[in-house]
Amino acid sequence: MITVRIPTPLRKITEGQSEVKASGQSVQDLIERLEERFPGLKDRLCDEQGEIRRFVNIYVNEEDIRFMQGKASLLKEGDVVSILPAIAGG
Repeated sequence: MITVRIPTPLRKITEGQSEVKASGQSVQDLIERLEERFPGLKDRLCDEQGEIRRFVNIYVNEEDIRFMQGKASLLKEGDVVSILPAIAGG
């Protein structure tokens, strides 16, 4: 299983859980499986074309998927995926 860390703004969708266990061969597959369990989560993470939203950062084992293969980044047993909303400010 893969551990998915859920940020506070999305915990309403995950029934208050800060971490959930899921499976998936890629980040995209993982998002689809999470959507099955937690309807509405994908809409918060992906735009209408299915791309990861600009203000959502996803890390696999602390590496930004933007520097990997994006949503096609492969996952393996024991990985930790962190979802982080971008913080704006100045």
